Amino acid sequence: MTQMQTKPVAEEPPVPRKAWHDRFFRLTERKTTVSREVRGGITTFVAMAYVILLVPLILGGVTDMNGDKLSIAQLTTATAFSAGLSTVLMGLVGNVPLALAAGLGLVPVVAFQAAPHMTWPQAMGLVILMGVIIVIMAATGLRTMIINAIPVALKNAIGVGIGMFIALIGLVSAGVVGHGEATGPPVTLGSGGHLSGWPVVVFAVGLLVMLALFIRKVPGALLISIAIATVVAVIINANATIDPKSWGPVVPETPEKLLAAPDFGLMFNVDLIGGFASAGALTASIVLFTLVLTGFFDAMGTIFGVCDEAELLDEKGTMPGLGKVLTVDGVGQVIGGAAGGAGATVYVESATGVGEGSRTGLTSVVTGGLFIAAIFFTPIAAVVPIQAAAPALVLVGALMMTQARKIDWNDLEVAVPAFLTIALMPFTYSITNGVGAGLIAYVVIKAARGKFKEVHWLLYVVSAVFLAYFGINAIELAFGG
Repeated sequence: MTQMQTKPVAEEPPVPRKAWHDRFFRLTERKTTVSREVRGGITTFVAMAYVILLVPLILGGVTDMNGDKLSIAQLTTATAFSAGLSTVLMGLVGNVPLALAAGLGLVPVVAFQAAPHMTWPQAMGLVILMGVIIVIMAATGLRTMIINAIPVALKNAIGVGIGMFIALIGLVSAGVVGHGEATGPPVTLGSGGHLSGWPVVVFAVGLLVMLALFIRKVPGALLISIAIATVVAVIINANATIDPKSWGPVVPETPEKLLAAPDFGLMFNVDLIGGFASAGALTASIVLFTLVLTGFFDAMGTIFGVCDEAELLDEKGTMPGLGKVLTVDGVGQVIGGAAGGAGATVYVESATGVGEGSRTGLTSVVTGGLFIAAIFFTPIAAVVPIQAAAPALVLVGALMMTQARKIDWNDLEVAVPAFLTIALMPFTYSITNGVGAGLIAYVVIKAARGKFKEVHWLLYVVSAVFLAYFGINAIELAFGG
């Protein structure tokens, strides 16, 4: 009997093992590459580099209760260091393309509500306490519960509102939108209803180049455009007669030197509870309440707006790993306070990196690394004017507007709260105000229609907190503040 010969089975080729950085940041899973993430990280840094100069300029003019003023050099080091360390942590722990720096919504609270009533170390103590409270809320899951309780339509509205907000920031920074006169409209085209000045020309060149490159899907379109606009700005500034103040916080000049020694004089100079004695328990508590609420919802809005654009949310509007992201955001506040330059929180300019295709925390590691390097290379970081980076904010704002299609505008129960959320962010220059107005309107409309059970119980609590936030001045007066 003849034995049947079996045909040898071909072995399947082994599945190639991913590189460690691919596994750690999940690059393949999120359909991105190292080069794209690096480009996104550089783009985000360039869009945010103005923070290194702007925050020290704001805080450098502050006088605390003892009449002491802060050193610009120390503030610059503190701002860059806290931004770098917090952003690297966000990339390594949260694995999302979010960059952190001293929050421009928090800086005025520290500068004008806290510092006049206490010493700077005591003000930084309140910032650290704010961060600790936010970390506790994240660690216990309370912060995640509140965020998940918000309807998907309002989360989409937050993304749209942030898009309009950052676009307005770009237009105002570039001089395209200006403040109106007392007897005229509150905002105008440029200054006095007309566009004028070389900085506006730099913005226009940058925006047109960026649009052309982006539409043609040129890799690095945003970064290339910012670089071109910066070169144009440097040439114009060197050859035209122009008031340096017209550029804003950053004048595009060729730096005289490449390196500058950092000054860590503010590091760990903190008094945790002294502010309650210096300013009084009521005043210090109100400042702390304002800091927590602003830090909480500014970050929440930015996280969801940017991560939705990066396609990191699921169909229910929730984000895997959200707890880690929220915890790092709170830690960033602690780091910023300990460094002496106000708490670090998530920045809407992170969306510029997402516009380059960023999808993972590798982008944040790159951005954070550049912030830390900027501690030594501040002269180079001081070359890019805001007019060169502003086009990225406008373009990304336009891209984020596409989320409006996810909102059911025929359903007034969500359409009206969504509109208030979107409108009040740019109109009041505050993410927190938009979130608060939208949530209060949503709760009131649902209650008016007798749909109490459709509203998560946490939203009733949060709405009450926002009512207190909007009426904080009246509360302070009522209690003799």
